[in-house]
Amino acid sequence: MTSTVPNLGPDKVSLGVTPTLWWNDDFPLIDIGIPFEQCVSEMALAGFQGCSIGHKYPTDPDALKEALGLRGLKVSEPWVSTYFSIGEKGRTVENFKRQLEFLEKVGGKDIVVAEFGRSSHLQPIPVFKHRPEFTDEEWGLLTTGLNEIGALAAAKKMRLCYHHHMGTGVQTAQDVDRLMTGTNPDHVHLLLDTGHLRFAGDDPLTTAKKHKQRIKHVHLKNVRQPVVDKVRSNHLSFQEGILEGVFTVPGDPEGAIDFKPVLSTLGEAGYEGWLVVEAEQNPATAHPLTYAKMARGYLTEVLGW
Repeated sequence: MTSTVPNLGPDKVSLGVTPTLWWNDDFPLIDIGIPFEQCVSEMALAGFQGCSIGHKYPTDPDALKEALGLRGLKVSEPWVSTYFSIGEKGRTVENFKRQLEFLEKVGGKDIVVAEFGRSSHLQPIPVFKHRPEFTDEEWGLLTTGLNEIGALAAAKKMRLCYHHHMGTGVQTAQDVDRLMTGTNPDHVHLLLDTGHLRFAGDDPLTTAKKHKQRIKHVHLKNVRQPVVDKVRSNHLSFQEGILEGVFTVPGDPEGAIDFKPVLSTLGEAGYEGWLVVEAEQNPATAHPLTYAKMARGYLTEVLGW
């Protein structure tokens, strides 16, 4: 099969998927009881090579590595929430160090972080109206802290990848620009999440072009634009948006994002790393394996493998 985008062959990128198709890690009540073993087996069945870590995964690194290895999967990333902007540097750094140690044991390379100081996304309040706007001082605390833990990751030959996120102080393309300007490009890399940028009202292709050399990790997440508009106009919370179906996968005809130009931009920039499918959907209404196979089929069509 011929690729429709350049330079993103299996020698350059790995394809992953997050467990948020099977359950929600932010809102544990969005769950129909799918166990860890079924989740990772279906990931492998759908044709993925790895996955991020969810709250149902084994906490023992050897047990996790064995369970994933049995299915031909690797860890694409763990997640670390940071709280630098509210002065919680000590706890943030210690938690980051623990996750680095865990990542080293399971054989991963990328560690994903997002600043959750004063975040609105976990609260039952309008996600747009109440997302934090950082002061210059808070931006300083954040960028200084990220530079510090990014250096810790680099010292272990790992990569800190920053995840811009709805309901946080780094939500929009303008926020991403400021974060990139204020951090060390050798130690703080960008995780491009297509869905979160489109949800925020920005074009992920523009950010991909602007920061293509800083992008070291990618979440391929789609959105249903009518639901995005409803979340904004009806002042819905992030959780309400998820339950309304704001997110879906690449390849879903209901999705609003054209992924080919984004992937082409990455390929032309020499991107190497993970392309991770993500869609925080309610598994009671969006059958996880169906959507995982839909996304993998789309990537086969676009990437040629």
